[in-house]
Amino acid sequence: MKIAVKVKANAKEDKIVPVDEKNFSVWVKEPPQENRANEAVRKIVSEYFDVAPSQVSIVKGALSPHKLLEIS
Repeated sequence: MKIAVKVKANAKEDKIVPVDEKNFSVWVKEPPQENRANEAVRKIVSEYFDVAPSQVSIVKGALSPHKLLEIS
């Protein structure tokens, strides 16, 4: 399954909000440096979908706030 996320790094709390079936807004506390925000996004998405973080991969947008994730 593929989903689109819009990420806000340096947020006050970690949270995920569904916009619709395939689009989500994600807030993470981590800064967008040294891949820390991407790892936090993978973690929060994996918790939301109840899968292991290794099953969530960034297909597009590793350096962008707009990302395409694949959940296997």
